[in-house]
Amino acid sequence: MVKTDLLAMLVPALPLLGVLVTGFGRRRLSAYAAGGIATAMVALSFIVSLVLFLGHDAQTHIVHLFSWIHVGAMDIPFALQIDALSLWMMLIVTGIGTLIHLYSIGYMHDDPRVATFFAQLNLFTFSMLLLVMGANFLVTFIGWEGVGMCSYLLIGFWYTNPDFNYAGRKAFVMNRIGDIGMVLAMALMFYQFGTLNYVDVMQQGGGMSSGNPLLVTATLLLFLGATGKSAQLPLLTWLPDAMAGPTPVSALIHAATMVTAGIFLVVRSSVLFELAPYTQDVVLWVGVATALFGATVGLFQNDIKKVLAYSTVSQLGYMFAALGVGAYSAGMFHVTTHAFFKALLFLGAGSVIHALGGEQDIRKMGGLKNSTKTTYITFLVASLAIAGIPPLSGFFSKDGILASTFAESPAAYAVLVFAAMLTAFYMFRLLFLTFFGSYRGNAHPHESPKVMTVPLVVLAILSAIGGVLNLPHVFGGHLWLQSFLASAAEGIGMEHLELSAGTEWALMALSTVLVLLTIWYTWTLFGKKTTLDGDPADMPFLKRLIAKRWMLDDLYAALFEKPYSWLSRNLFSIGEGKIAVPLTAGAGRTALGLGEWLRKFQTGDTSFYLYGMIVGVVVFLIITLYGA
Repeated sequence: MVKTDLLAMLVPALPLLGVLVTGFGRRRLSAYAAGGIATAMVALSFIVSLVLFLGHDAQTHIVHLFSWIHVGAMDIPFALQIDALSLWMMLIVTGIGTLIHLYSIGYMHDDPRVATFFAQLNLFTFSMLLLVMGANFLVTFIGWEGVGMCSYLLIGFWYTNPDFNYAGRKAFVMNRIGDIGMVLAMALMFYQFGTLNYVDVMQQGGGMSSGNPLLVTATLLLFLGATGKSAQLPLLTWLPDAMAGPTPVSALIHAATMVTAGIFLVVRSSVLFELAPYTQDVVLWVGVATALFGATVGLFQNDIKKVLAYSTVSQLGYMFAALGVGAYSAGMFHVTTHAFFKALLFLGAGSVIHALGGEQDIRKMGGLKNSTKTTYITFLVASLAIAGIPPLSGFFSKDGILASTFAESPAAYAVLVFAAMLTAFYMFRLLFLTFFGSYRGNAHPHESPKVMTVPLVVLAILSAIGGVLNLPHVFGGHLWLQSFLASAAEGIGMEHLELSAGTEWALMALSTVLVLLTIWYTWTLFGKKTTLDGDPADMPFLKRLIAKRWMLDDLYAALFEKPYSWLSRNLFSIGEGKIAVPLTAGAGRTALGLGEWLRKFQTGDTSFYLYGMIVGVVVFLIITLYGA
């Protein structure tokens, strides 16, 4: 037990140590030294997490660090919870994080603020670990806010660009909107249960009746927090703009850390969500709508990172759809496989950008499969995985979601299958326009260094074989991941999929055939492109509408940004120009006038001063005598 406590404390402590070393030594450390230290700290954290994972006994261990808040009936310790769910997330965060840190050594080596960058990456990792390891909602919330702060710093890392600053602020503000929901949910749960410890809340909440208004309200508020952090409608527009940060940041935010926080929160609270069927319906249809929204917008993006950003939005929608039908293990399985292939896609995009000297427009790419062979092959593996082609990992995780959704809502299933076809279209459009045809740019493409390509190869292997982690019964597997996580999330133990083997095979065959046909159709359009003509303004209205993100940003600007800016300007002109400035100016003029008047008494004549003292004493005596 003592060994478990010590190892558990080391997992977040190591990245925090990296923050201190690289942060305070940023002016003295070289780029490779800072990168090496930061990467080593996260790698050691991964090793410690792996040791804990291998020694896990299917029990929940609470690591009490210190008494934190003790006011009246409120007793909230600063404690960590080690169970199957937290261990699995720890492995994903530190494992993928290590590869991203290693890749960053090559990608960011010539940036003048590289040590600061690695300090912020380590801080991000520490915050995410605190989020998934917290034993109560409040410790989780500290990590929750920590990743929000770090995302602001990392998205706006190149802060001299005003657009990048705006993107960072946008992410910060939209996440704060969602965070209001989580704060209110915590207040409501403490009011009802008298505690915020996960074990106690789930135990007491599990004894309440299904559809209890308090549970429905609390879960809706928790889901509001999840929509902000995990970029669901309507709080999703910050995520594509987060591409302003360096590419490793995009991989870190989009693959295994920040955007999966909402998924983790719902799975951790699955007992409460199981007893709130109305909330589950909301989660399902918000997820389905988000999956479709992200897939449609991704069709017409030309920035290589923006395509992947909307892909992430869409895949997160799939995960929430799974949670909405109670398939928590399928959602977590897709979190895992998505971490593999989406990190690979972003790092592969970074390798392409590096090869082309910073170019991100796929219209100025093409023909790169010969000059960047490793990047091309690994990118192809990731594209096949996200499209759901067997036997790659994405096939198994997406099939699990589709099968579970079909069992609960055939209508939602149909939308998700259509979104899967769109996913195949925009991903292979991206692949063909980037690596096939003839080169349309002006740079001299070259393969990235080993420090960047080795992580790509590792992630490609994981993307290819990751499906074995939760192999379904129809393939001779035993759903290992579902069985492993069931000890930590009671909602997973309640899962039931009432489909025959024949139905499952039919569903898999249908989705696979449709995706393959979509890939073939995409090849006929973009496989041999040598030039890309046409003005986006000439596109039909619907295409232009989708390309402009369904004008969701414009809608928010009209409803919130512009009225708020107008109100700010007018309140400023009234409050500052007509109230604050006259008051401060008047106070200044009064002080000056009073000073001028009092200065007349400073004559320099000693007899005058003595006379004044005598008068003062007489006045004082009169007041004292008559006052008594």
